[in-house]
This record gives sequence, structure tokens and C-alpha cells, in this order.
Amino acid sequence: MMKYLDHLEEAIITFLMGAATLIIFVSIVHRYAAGFPIPVVQDWLINLNLSWAQELCIYMFVWMAKFGAAYGVRSGIHVGVDVLVNRLPVDWRKKGVMVAIVCGAFFTGIIGTLGWRFVWENGMHYAVFHRFGLPTGELPEGPITPDLEWPTWVVYSAVPLGSYLMCFRFLQVGWRFIRTGELPRHNEAHVEGLEEETEAVTAKAEVELVAGGAGK
Repeated sequence: MMKYLDHLEEAIITFLMGAATLIIFVSIVHRYAAGFPIPVVQDWLINLNLSWAQELCIYMFVWMAKFGAAYGVRSGIHVGVDVLVNRLPVDWRKKGVMVAIVCGAFFTGIIGTLGWRFVWENGMHYAVFHRFGLPTGELPEGPITPDLEWPTWVVYSAVPLGSYLMCFRFLQVGWRFIRTGELPRHNEAHVEGLEEETEAVTAKAEVELVAGGAGK
């Protein structure tokens, strides 16, 4: 379970980025292609409504930003000011790091809770009750987005989900720091998967070299 959870952010961001790129590409091609006077095709393109594409891509980038922040905590690429902490004695430095981690987890937990409350009151309450056939009473149905006409609480769900995941990553980093004394560090020159591929190629070359020497 944790194996897949450790790559959750990459999966979400990759999907959203790929989908947004495709939607933007199709929207741009549609916009320019509709200007060519091609019989039948031009009429079909003009009647094809893609006015929702820009709004959807904006929401996708918002979701990418929220889950990207959680990825930043997990991988250690967040910008941090640690000049004061690095000047402290070793024991105090560890305490300073733990205070920062706890504060990060506490803050993102609060944001996640407030975001969840906002989403619940913005229409999710009504949607859940309506889905399970419970009496909704005077619960507000909630607003919808201008072009897609989606419930806005679905879009705003990025705030509690991303914040809670970020809080979890802070706790994960803190637990690892308590056990090993290490923090995640991001190496700008590192490309994930490249080292494994290089090692495999090197091992294969060594095997071929040994086999060639044995043949001689």
C-alpha cells in the first residue's frame, strides 16, 4: 500500500498535466481550424463547443499546484530558510527541525480541516444527502462553475485533499527524521530512474566483457 502511496503525487500530476496539455492542444487546433472555409468541416467545427476547455485547464493546474506542494514536502524541494537552524548546535538543530515539521503538519492540517468544512457547506452536504436518499431540508445545493456547470465543491476539494496529503507528508518526514536523523534532499542533477538504468547497462557490459574474455 505504501509503495503506491509514495508515488501518488506523481501519478496525479502526470495525469493532470498530460490531460491539460491535450485539451489545450485540441482547443488551439479547433480555434484555428474553424477559420478555414472548408465545406461541412467548418460548420462542424464552429458548432463544436470547446468554451469549457480554458476553465477545465485552470482547475487542473490548481489541483496540480496543491498535490505538487505535497510532493515538494516528500522530496525536499520546498524552498526553506534554514540559516538560523544551521547555526545552532546539533541538539538544538534537531529540535528546530522538529518544530518546523510539527508546525508544517499543524498548519496544513488546519487548512485541510477548514477547506473540508468549506467544501461540505458549499454543496457537498447536499450532494451526499441527495445521493443516499436522505432528506435535504433547506440545505443549499451549492453554486456551479460558469462553463462546465460542475458543482464548485468538487473543484474546491483540491484544498482539503491536497492539504491533508501535505500534512501526512510532513508527519512522514518527521517520523523518518526521528528514526534516522535524515531529511529528504533534492538533487537537481538527479533524474529518477536514470541511475537504475545506468546500473543495468553497466552490469550488462560487465557480463559481456567477462563472457568475451572467457571465450578467448
